[in-house]
Amino acid sequence: MNGTFGLRNIELSYGARRVLAGLDLDLLPGRCILLCGDNGAGKSSLLRVLAGLQPADRITVTGPEIPSPRRVARLLRDRTTYLHQHPYAFRGTVERNVAYALPRGGERVGRQARVEEALSWAGLDHLAKDDATRLSGGERQRLALARARLRPSPFLLLDEPTANLDGPSRSRTLELLHTFLEEGRGLVVATHDPAHFAPVCDIHLRLEGGRLRLAPPVSPPLDRAVEAG
Repeated sequence: MNGTFGLRNIELSYGARRVLAGLDLDLLPGRCILLCGDNGAGKSSLLRVLAGLQPADRITVTGPEIPSPRRVARLLRDRTTYLHQHPYAFRGTVERNVAYALPRGGERVGRQARVEEALSWAGLDHLAKDDATRLSGGERQRLALARARLRPSPFLLLDEPTANLDGPSRSRTLELLHTFLEEGRGLVVATHDPAHFAPVCDIHLRLEGGRLRLAPPVSPPLDRAVEAG
């Protein structure tokens, strides 16, 4: 399946609480969708459903070949990569953490070259042999993005990717996200601060009452807008 990845009638409830009320969403190659909403609106739940990590009560995949319900979760996991708000670092070196994203097997030299390219892309090559559990928040975010770059999935789902990062780390993260878009990969970014994603945002959606609605265009932070002017 290539191009737009259409998902329809997404429903999810936690007990008597309906979190996602039959909403529709198209994931678009090379486009960034910002997903906003109040705390508890269901943004993280929606991302986990899209990633195939949270079973939905109902979800339909559009396209010429509609998979059976049993295959939907597998298809979602193949088509998407989910990046948690607090990226996990396994014990071991940064280099080894990035290598986890590659399938087992294959020629060793080729695998190593891909890992080194991903580390360089993320600006982590100088930390390749360091303990990954000792990385800063910004470095862990770039580690997660480096792992995502080695996965073949065409869509990335990011939950608050710049939360608690300082200015330079936030800017570097945005640069890496822009690279994904240039390469044709689609993004869905859940955030409480859409202004910081103005440089990469194509579509701004708000989750309210279990449904998505189109939100106003995103403007950059005031300080950045003043600098640009």
